Amino acid sequence: MNPVHGTPAGVPSVGAPAGAGPDLGALLKQSARGDSVAFAELYDATSSRVYGLVLRVVRDPSQAEEVVQEVFLEIWRQAGRYDSERGSALSWMLTIGHRKAVDRVRSAEAATRRDLTYERSNQTIEHDETAEAATAALEARRVRAALAHLTDVQREAIELAYFGGYTHTEVAALLDLPVGTAKTRIRDGLIRLRDKIGVGR
Repeated sequence: MNPVHGTPAGVPSVGAPAGAGPDLGALLKQSARGDSVAFAELYDATSSRVYGLVLRVVRDPSQAEEVVQEVFLEIWRQAGRYDSERGSALSWMLTIGHRKAVDRVRSAEAATRRDLTYERSNQTIEHDETAEAATAALEARRVRAALAHLTDVQREAIELAYFGGYTHTEVAALLDLPVGTAKTRIRDGLIRLRDKIGVGR
């Protein structure tokens, strides 16, 4: 199912065409009260943006559709937790979408690693290959540990730019920020990452 054309499985599917520029925050609040019509309008107004973000991360249309279903189920369940003082409704929804997409990619990578581990356990591994794998794993752990030291806004911007593959302009649009602000968050986040990881180690 293309998420642009229907409501995801497990979520109320009462039809309500999205109006021009709907108030997403208000629709979220109505959805939190169990208003399925408001949720259908919210879905129609945002599903294409969520799908586009998810697809950029997972790279596979069929998996992207599955993830979008999970995203909107999460939004339906967690709508009451949205706080307008902490950011826009779209940014909150896209954050959920990005997290779900990254989780899917990590799950797929874990499955691939298990398969590779099984294959390698049944063949002779050259010393250089083992050293290379160990080095890559160490670097990945260092980056993940360093990301934990960033602020939420810095981490969100960097994940979109470097894990999601978005340009600075696209990151600014996704987060409803001026381009300069988005660039500053990315720059400051990268500086902090560099300091935490350590240059030349």
